[in-house]
Amino acid sequence: MKKLLLLGGARYLLPVIREAKELGLHTITCDYLPDNIAHRYSDEYHNVSITDKEATLALARKLKVNGVMSFACDPGVVTAAYVAEQMGLPNVGPYESVVILQDKGKFRSFLREHGFNVPWVRNFETAEDALKEAEHLCYPLMVKPVDSAGSKGVSRVDRPEDLEAALRGAQVYSRCGRLILEGYIEKQGFSSDTDCFSTDGVLNFVSFNNQYFDPHADNPYTPTGYTWPSVMPAAQQKELASELQRLLRLLNMGSSVYNIETRVGTDGKAYIMEVSPRGGGNRLSEMLTYCSGQNLIRNAVRAAVGLPMGELHNPVYTGHWSIVILHADTAGRFAGLRIVEEARPCVVEEDLWVQPGDAVEALSGASKAIGTLVMNWPTEEERDARMADVAAWVKVLTE
Repeated sequence: MKKLLLLGGARYLLPVIREAKELGLHTITCDYLPDNIAHRYSDEYHNVSITDKEATLALARKLKVNGVMSFACDPGVVTAAYVAEQMGLPNVGPYESVVILQDKGKFRSFLREHGFNVPWVRNFETAEDALKEAEHLCYPLMVKPVDSAGSKGVSRVDRPEDLEAALRGAQVYSRCGRLILEGYIEKQGFSSDTDCFSTDGVLNFVSFNNQYFDPHADNPYTPTGYTWPSVMPAAQQKELASELQRLLRLLNMGSSVYNIETRVGTDGKAYIMEVSPRGGGNRLSEMLTYCSGQNLIRNAVRAAVGLPMGELHNPVYTGHWSIVILHADTAGRFAGLRIVEEARPCVVEEDLWVQPGDAVEALSGASKAIGTLVMNWPTEEERDARMADVAAWVKVLTE
């Protein structure tokens, strides 16, 4: 029986574990949080920090695993690539390429060096270094930790006097302490944050979507919903697909699922914002199975242990789909979920992660979500109208 080492233990691993078991694989999870939900469903758990590359490598060698994977778990992506390379296991791509993709500062530098559209960007080792340049920067700008995920520590700054608070907040979420400041790209329409797939470096499944945010959330840059198909113009989708393929070739990437963020600016340029060789959070790969009938998770699991993959092709969407990321407006105790009757026939799946009485927090990052709603609307017009005002038809009740 082949063994698959899965880094992390969050609930987004559950469909990965299901697919692995259907393939007859022995699943092993590891991280430093033994109460994480995925450990209840894997065949084996080990308490090892996934940010410790050498400790994870020692575990993988001891267990003689056949593959290693970090799905929807940003801290484990570099470690997974390191372990795979050291052990000669199937890998998403060269370790050094994965390091570039996972470090926002290195990624922006790589994009600029190779002629991709990029905003201006400055890298800083510390918040103090950035503050010395405060008066010489262009505003508005974005402050980001170079190595965080789930929008943690990300904020927009419109004037120099607000920069220090944003920098201090970002530094809390950076494991290495480094930060980037980059020009804010005013988007045309919607930004896109969805999953794609490459087989032997060929980007054979490229998707785009419409990404939604709650402007009233504690962190207004944390996504709160997505819809498919995308309304991005076909010409810009084609341009981005071509540029993404060029990027993967330059980095010599292999077979992997990717979480990819893109947007079209009001300047008319198409921008690649993030490319991470892992499945995205918020159940994005699962949604693409709903939307297109193609199973990216199954192919990612097969790739991780060197099994033949099924054929993939660019999605043909069957319906007007959306996923709502459920979250509380204020901290308190969960008291229930209210959905208006007119919307209920469109609910495909209601997935709540809390019980009445459980403590919930306001949305300061993706980890504060409490569940999802998968919706399939009868028309594009109803989909867009409902998603433009989610609070009018669904409410997380707290007390």
